[in-house]
Amino acid sequence: MAGKPSYLGLLNAISLIESRAYAYLVVWAEKTPSDDVRNVLLRVAAREGEHGMSFAKRISELGYEVRPKDDPSAEKVMAIAASDRSDLEKMELLKLNTLDTGSEPDIFDNFFRDHTIDIATGELLGRYIAEERDTARLLRSCYEQLSATA
Repeated sequence: MAGKPSYLGLLNAISLIESRAYAYLVVWAEKTPSDDVRNVLLRVAAREGEHGMSFAKRISELGYEVRPKDDPSAEKVMAIAASDRSDLEKMELLKLNTLDTGSEPDIFDNFFRDHTIDIATGELLGRYIAEERDTARLLRSCYEQLSATA
């Protein structure tokens, strides 16, 4: 591949975001009193952690390294996850109940506008998008169940 890939920043951002999500979801899973919520959180956390590492690996395969960036909201998010707030309140504060857009456009719709994406990266992005959309549906369902019992 000639030159730095135009989509390298996207891969880096995904790796960082997914790794951070893994961290706070695991902390939240340790705090929840609900076995059902814990199951959902750990399932999603496993995906997020795997995504973070898979994108870091792909960046390395392309000859680059993940570039850390400060996330000003990271401490706040972790504090919410580690708090004694209800699972319902955590879902709302972290906006995890709003990720599922149904058939409406979402943040992933433009990922493939870059026609220079190579096959291996395209495969990784495709699986990532499908899993993220499934995760959004899973979290919405969890939120709806929490809302119904609140």
